[in-house]
Amino acid sequence: MPMTTQAQVLELLDSVADPEIPTLSINDLGIIRDVEVHGTGQDIHVVITITPTYSGCPATSVIEADIRDVIGRAGIQNVSVKNRLQPAWTTDWITDRGRQRLLEAGISPPACCASHPLPDDTDVVCPYCQSHNTQVLSRFGSAPCKALWRCSDCLEPFDYFKPH
Repeated sequence: MPMTTQAQVLELLDSVADPEIPTLSINDLGIIRDVEVHGTGQDIHVVITITPTYSGCPATSVIEADIRDVIGRAGIQNVSVKNRLQPAWTTDWITDRGRQRLLEAGISPPACCASHPLPDDTDVVCPYCQSHNTQVLSRFGSAPCKALWRCSDCLEPFDYFKPH
């Protein structure tokens, strides 16, 4: 039986991984802005509004396809995905669960809010030993959203998810 509630759709969207950081769901990343469920029975239409992490993000088409796929496998074929660029996505929208999942994947989550994008070195926590004794190696990392840091205690390099 097809799902019929917004909560059921949101639960399904928890299984859609971000293509660039697969440890995060698109819910955890905070790009789901709205879910609407219209109709009943076989006439259900689901409208999902997303805000990409930045305009022109190459992963957006993959995310849209993954959304349609997961909703379709649940029995709903009438799915619309809308992009909303305003307000712009911000790392402030990453959920607490998402921040924890980043740490578990060896990526330090944003240390501060988007209104203060350059953290003090003491704000960035090492995802391996939880030390705040860290330093930036390069403001540019493996993806545009990351910087390369190193822990001065355990000496491990790690990615830092930059506030945006």
